[in-house]
Amino acid sequence: MCRSMKELIRTNDPTVIAYVTALLDAQGIASFQMDVHMSVLEGSIGILPRRLMVADRDLFMARSILRDAGVEMGE
Repeated sequence: MCRSMKELIRTNDPTVIAYVTALLDAQGIASFQMDVHMSVLEGSIGILPRRLMVADRDLFMARSILRDAGVEMGE
């Protein structure tokens, strides 16, 4: 059981979230989207970013996968 999750990426672009999720799924790394329903507060204008979280133990590998795919992580 995973006790802690770390933020992998934060973006306003839902296509980036979908792409990164697909990359991670292909490598067997589970991820979790945070702040998905914040559009209720912002009025669906897309100013609040979503966060994609991974288990602490998977963070190094997930970052490596994104780096290899050329995805900006904003570290």
